[in-house]
Amino acid sequence: MLYIRSAVFNAVFYLNLILQMLFWTPVFFLLPRKKAWFVPKFWAASSLWLQRVITGARSEITGLENLPDGPCIIAPKHQSFWDTIAFLPNIPDALYILKRELVWIPFFGWYVAKMRMIPIDRGSRTKALKQAVKSAHELMKNNRQLIIYPEGTRRPPGAEPAYKYGIVELYAQLGVPVVPVAHAAGLFWPRRKFLRHPGVIRARFLPPIEPGLSREEFQKRLVSETEAACDEMLVEAATSSNPPPLPETARRRLRELGVLQG
Repeated sequence: MLYIRSAVFNAVFYLNLILQMLFWTPVFFLLPRKKAWFVPKFWAASSLWLQRVITGARSEITGLENLPDGPCIIAPKHQSFWDTIAFLPNIPDALYILKRELVWIPFFGWYVAKMRMIPIDRGSRTKALKQAVKSAHELMKNNRQLIIYPEGTRRPPGAEPAYKYGIVELYAQLGVPVVPVAHAAGLFWPRRKFLRHPGVIRARFLPPIEPGLSREEFQKRLVSETEAACDEMLVEAATSSNPPPLPETARRRLRELGVLQG
């Protein structure tokens, strides 16, 4: 049943994306930008609903009271495609930094252009970072929330943290709070895997790290606070009554934490 449910969900997930893009396109491009957020938020919420109904994986997001009223940087742990859509319904006016090539994709690129995201050329990291800081500074004047994944790419649960410098520079240059987001979604919706496992995918918005810290102190707090909360969620999932399969990175980390022996 796990294979059948996973296959059905994967097919329905992409079908839902295509059909909603086609259905909502006339409405989406006629609405003002902020009101048009209804469309991608509805798609994200419907995708999570499909995941719960088909695969038995329920999403539970807490700590939303930690989101500031004004502009901020939201820094989720990046383990899964799940964390690229799960937070969208809860964020008032999200702002993403993405590869410039994505803007060239029909329909998807048009949606991105409508919502005024930040496409960058990743050919030169220094140039891309300067471009991202400049664009984010301008767009966040309208109380937008910049979402950036500190590790850049998806990493398996329990893997040794590999935080990039980009978020440190954004924190220093933009002068807004950073809200870390912890979760262990990679246990249930693994990267580069076909199967979708049942269970409760928990995520938590942590208390914001206020602006004004040195680059070194900020990076230290971001890593330590995010990883500590992720460890809690990893232990909670692994010791639940119906734990998901654990990759070797998760097993190794659980042994380090004293939860697994051998």
